[in-house]
Amino acid sequence: MLELEPMLSKERQTKQNQWRNVKEIFLVATKLGLTSFGGPVAHLGYFHNEYVRKRKWLDDQAYADLVALCQFLPGPASSQAGIGIGVIRGGIWGGVAAWIGFTLPSVLLLACFASFLSAANSLDAGWIHGLKIVAVAIVVQAVLSMGQKLAPDRIRATIAMLTAAVCLMWPTAAVQVLVILLAGAFGCLAWKQSDHSPDSELRVPISRTSGLLCLLLFFALLVLLPILSHIGGPSWISLSDHFYRAGSLVFGGGHVVLPLLDSELVRAGYLSKEQFLAGYGAAQAVPGPLFTFAGYLGAMIGGWSGALFATIAMFLPAFLLVIGTLPFWHTLRKNPRIQGALRAINAAVVGILLAALYHPIWTSSIQSSADFALAGFLFCLLVFWKTPPWIVVIIGALGGWMLPL
Repeated sequence: MLELEPMLSKERQTKQNQWRNVKEIFLVATKLGLTSFGGPVAHLGYFHNEYVRKRKWLDDQAYADLVALCQFLPGPASSQAGIGIGVIRGGIWGGVAAWIGFTLPSVLLLACFASFLSAANSLDAGWIHGLKIVAVAIVVQAVLSMGQKLAPDRIRATIAMLTAAVCLMWPTAAVQVLVILLAGAFGCLAWKQSDHSPDSELRVPISRTSGLLCLLLFFALLVLLPILSHIGGPSWISLSDHFYRAGSLVFGGGHVVLPLLDSELVRAGYLSKEQFLAGYGAAQAVPGPLFTFAGYLGAMIGGWSGALFATIAMFLPAFLLVIGTLPFWHTLRKNPRIQGALRAINAAVVGILLAALYHPIWTSSIQSSADFALAGFLFCLLVFWKTPPWIVVIIGALGGWMLPL
């Protein structure tokens, strides 16, 4: 008995330390969720400053490895990086705390905005049209920025343009997924030489068995949710199916989720194109990840419960993929065929976003020369004056309100 007491005391102390870490992760992530404006690249900068430089929860090399993993996976890169840091610091519950803290503020703001629109029934207002024009400027900026980084040479630029043409001619979610798969297969064959061979290893408190279970659950839900929805399951299963599939198949960051969600929701009649684009414009004005757009869409479709199911379904693939691949990432990074597939997939992502820029964003938002002039002005503010997106959103809403005057 005397020997057991120190062991029990040590185990109790370890658990207390773990939960103290989880609480700290949640508080820090919530602060970032309230203050992180500017999109995924800016979010990664905030994370580096807070987690690496200030708190030293991991070093620069480990952070670079984690960011590389999140760029490799489908889903929201900044949210996945935050989840990964939470997992490294506090295990699975640390990852959950990091996700909730970073995501919850913007979900609540967007769900409140959806409730306001539903109650006011003001989608014909000029300021709503201004938000749609903001979406044009934001996506044009995203296409140019991503194109320069992800399709800088002739081969990848050609992949992007072919992808855009295919997605415009056959605008369905299935075609987008097929194009991504074909691009990945082409990349495996076209680029067989590795750029580098990482010599550092990211250490995580997750076993390979746990990682495999998470990956199996990811694929199981991807297959089972459509089946359950098709055979007439509850409405929340059908809603979750749409958002889970979108969260599972989006490469390249939050903006690329537009065409998939448009295919899943607008064309299926869940909400109108005006409601969709107004929410996307508003999502630029709030901090946190762009994937919290799901909270707005879920609230428009099914109220607050819809916002909850949509948000969880949208982010669950990211969570499962991060935990599932972290134990294997060092091995995957060294595979030249994996690197080649990622190059081609990223180029295809640029093409998918380019197609979405034309339809539905441009075709439903730019209806006159005045609309085009406002979009050009907002683009200038974003790109050349480096104006924060939330200020651009306010200016765009005011501009849309003034256009009819």
